[in-house]
Amino acid sequence: MKYSMSLFTSFLLTTFLHTPNAQTNWYPEKGKKYIILSEQSKSRVAIADIAASGIVWEWRPSVRPDIKPQHVGWFEAMSDAKPVENGKYILACASGGGLALIRVADKKTIFYAYAGGNTHSAEQLPDGNIVSASSTGNFMSIFVTAGKDDPEQTVRKDFYLRDGHNLVWDKKKKRLYTVSRDQLKTYRYNADKNNPALIAVDSVTMPDSGAHDLYRIYSKDGLWLSTHSAIFKVDVQSKKAEKVSTRFGENIKSVSSGPEGYPTIIIRPKEKWWTDEVSDIEGNSIFKQQGLRIYKARWLL
Repeated sequence: MKYSMSLFTSFLLTTFLHTPNAQTNWYPEKGKKYIILSEQSKSRVAIADIAASGIVWEWRPSVRPDIKPQHVGWFEAMSDAKPVENGKYILACASGGGLALIRVADKKTIFYAYAGGNTHSAEQLPDGNIVSASSTGNFMSIFVTAGKDDPEQTVRKDFYLRDGHNLVWDKKKKRLYTVSRDQLKTYRYNADKNNPALIAVDSVTMPDSGAHDLYRIYSKDGLWLSTHSAIFKVDVQSKKAEKVSTRFGENIKSVSSGPEGYPTIIIRPKEKWWTDEVSDIEGNSIFKQQGLRIYKARWLL
């Protein structure tokens, strides 16, 4: 029996699309705006297309073949997800204690490990090692990303950090920043991949306590800082903080800015610590989807 070319092509496409291992890489479309969500209703990292008003990408540990079943619980209550390496990867962590480096194109989990202690933030260091901050137990951890493949055997070094909620690596100054309660702390990294260490440089008092989010201001030598009652811009050179004039400053879980045409976006909880909506700093809705439990939102840049 002979098949026409169109029927044969249709057969191949149908077979490919319904094969479990078949996978098409995903890349952001030029000119579109995307937001990375720490989304807790499904314990996942999601990417939302603003124009389409929908989620177009997700990394969900419970269905990932490269996350062992006994480790899925590490990723309960996703607490942060930020773009690294020019947006080609996402570095994520969860209150369940897990952290992961994910390749955006094919969702492959490049590295994952367990930090524990209600992990709130993670950052990638220049040599590829990953540092995390945990609020319960008061510590930071550096994970050596090369070596054993078993996540339970990963080499780690712990350092004291009171109420750890945030981390930012400054590529230009080669410094790690975190705000602990009301103290902006600066660390130097020893750049020894197999025996990593953080060396305290200084600690400067901020105008408010209860620090939560700390994130780089796009294209500027500064940091966004959110506390219980306000949002600040912190100049990393002078270590001075300027309060941002906005009526939406209380209990902000995340702040993220972008280039011209990208509004500064924030997460304001509607229930407990989550929301179904991303708004700009003036309160205008940027993205909303009923049923979501968004904890933080970052522009994919």
